[in-house]
Amino acid sequence: MKKTTALLTAGMLLVLSLTGCGAPANTVFKAEDLEGKTIGAQLGTTGYIFAESEVKDAMVEPYNKGADAVQALKQGKVDAVIIDSEPAKIFVEKNDTLRILDDPFVQEDYAIAYKKGNDELGKKLDDALTKLKNDGTLDEIVKHWIGDEADRVSYTPDSSVSRDNGTLKMATNAEFAPYESMSGDKVVGIDPDIMQAVCDELGMTLEIENMDFDAVLAAVESGKADVGVAGLSVTPDREKSVSFTQGYATSKQVIIVRKD
Repeated sequence: MKKTTALLTAGMLLVLSLTGCGAPANTVFKAEDLEGKTIGAQLGTTGYIFAESEVKDAMVEPYNKGADAVQALKQGKVDAVIIDSEPAKIFVEKNDTLRILDDPFVQEDYAIAYKKGNDELGKKLDDALTKLKNDGTLDEIVKHWIGDEADRVSYTPDSSVSRDNGTLKMATNAEFAPYESMSGDKVVGIDPDIMQAVCDELGMTLEIENMDFDAVLAAVESGKADVGVAGLSVTPDREKSVSFTQGYATSKQVIIVRKD
């Protein structure tokens, strides 16, 4: 009887100790440590592409949302998450068990995607971006969404603009704050604000469609959308299917890991 009780007690202690362990200890302290590890990334993003192509022997787990990859990291299902620096900051602010490594994974420029052959639209977009850069509008938009003084107030369209040049359809994925996210039933953030400012310059009405990230470029290529704006960096593979404007923002992919 005592022996049985002792065995039961030992078994219960073992279960409790295993339950309390939670996620395994972090083993990624620098970019080089990613070799052979399991990495979480949002499907179709630069982080996903570079993790698959640049990290030796890594197993890259695809997720439809960055938030899902972060949750998998917290649960110990992946060893690290590779994601854009600005969304990474938001995720880490909300999860005190996570941290961002000091060394960035890769730096990139974001640009607007448009259908190959539509050079007329491409030139108009580039001209508008150049003007908005030169007059400080782009910097002003970014300040509302990034930094200690960010108030997350959306850009106000110019009511004096005549929008006789039609509608510009923008494909995006509203899972990438502060570049794009949902506020109620509206897509808000840096990218929709920049495109609203671009439409002010072009005399067009902006129409935004939210979709899965890996559907954005397909929508542009097929003509379902005029532009794709979703924190898109220019890569040789993406240039096979769509064209890109000049860059409108510079960002970097970073590595999120568990603190312990």
